Amino acid sequence: MQITKRNIELRVNDSLMRVYVASPKAAGVYPGILFYSDIYQLGGAITRLADYLAGFGYIVAAPEIFHRLEPVGLVIEPDDIGRMRGNDDARRTPIVDYDADCRAVIEFLKKEISVSPDKIGTLGFCIGGHLAFRAAFQSEIKATVCCYPTGLPSGKLGQGVADTIQRVSEIKSEMLFVFGTLDPHVPEKDRQTIIAALENAGVTHKVLLYEAEHTFMRDDGYRYDSAASTAAWWEIIAFLERIFAG
Repeated sequence: MQITKRNIELRVNDSLMRVYVASPKAAGVYPGILFYSDIYQLGGAITRLADYLAGFGYIVAAPEIFHRLEPVGLVIEPDDIGRMRGNDDARRTPIVDYDADCRAVIEFLKKEISVSPDKIGTLGFCIGGHLAFRAAFQSEIKATVCCYPTGLPSGKLGQGVADTIQRVSEIKSEMLFVFGTLDPHVPEKDRQTIIAALENAGVTHKVLLYEAEHTFMRDDGYRYDSAASTAAWWEIIAFLERIFAG
């Protein structure tokens, strides 16, 4: 379906947080998705992914995750310098601030007249996959998609050590994980640690493995894999449709 695009302003602890919102053009009530970028924020590769998801009938809200450190609208280039900048922004952001941003976007979605308040999910990539995992601690989240989430076993997310993996039992949503088997940032050992934590906590989950590298769903880089990305999207859309059916 056709979509519309807009930017809205949310204030979180007096910091202006830009949120990119992609929505179906047709009037109606749709599920809402808290959509997390990787460390490069909301560049074209990420907003195209948000737009793609919105076209299947979702209100997709993607916040700038480093709004306390970077100017509004700042896109970090996905190159060596940008990688250093994004990783440093991630390191300097307190974990409680990420959590506060999560609550702000969820509250925004709940108040939107075009969003069904009992149909809210989350999806994220890389650091955003970790943030989507943490978003699943919130009671409103009914479906969680984590694409090659980094730092879960180690607690690497922001300032200090994140307690994410220790809090798995708080998750009530179903979860879908997308991993690349050639991804050095989420190696086999980390994948097994994540799966064991989910199984021990009794969290309903599904794991997808593709012979692909890290960030293989970004269409602007040398690691992009169109076949694996298309296959992953097919699974993601089917997962969300099943959760939000009816």
